[in-house]
Amino acid sequence: MRPDTPKEGKERAPRPGETPDALSGPVGTQAGESGLTMRPPKITPNTLYSLEATEYAQQHGKFIEYHHEAYKAYWADGEDLGDIEVLGRIATAVDLDAAELMEHVKTGVYSETVMDQYQQALQYGIRGIPTFVVGNLLFTGAQPYDVFKSAIEKILTQEPETRDTA
Repeated sequence: MRPDTPKEGKERAPRPGETPDALSGPVGTQAGESGLTMRPPKITPNTLYSLEATEYAQQHGKFIEYHHEAYKAYWADGEDLGDIEVLGRIATAVDLDAAELMEHVKTGVYSETVMDQYQQALQYGIRGIPTFVVGNLLFTGAQPYDVFKSAIEKILTQEPETRDTA
């Protein structure tokens, strides 16, 4: 989420080597190897509504289901996660009350919570999604398995009293 992104999102320029059907580079390769569809989106949405809808799902015990369905909607189906109607359809797909979710998003029930989470992330140095924290290591963006493996091995080889488990 970037506060300077307009509500309607902004056009996303294609990245080098991308085609309309697939992301390029390591991310596209890893997605394909994992059986995931990742088509480059045409716009970068303002994710404030999406984050508020996700908070609603979290509060109603459906975070993982909602997250997976939102991922599919964005990356596979090309849906705009800044559109409240899209968020309502995702809610329906995971057995959440779509009308209530959309009303909560429209009235900003979770706006303060989401902005507090955003400010806290900035304080920790988090500037992008996804961001991973392993011990005292912080890395952003899609990463290959070996990055996670190396980070965890590094933490496991440290003496317990020197591990930073933030």
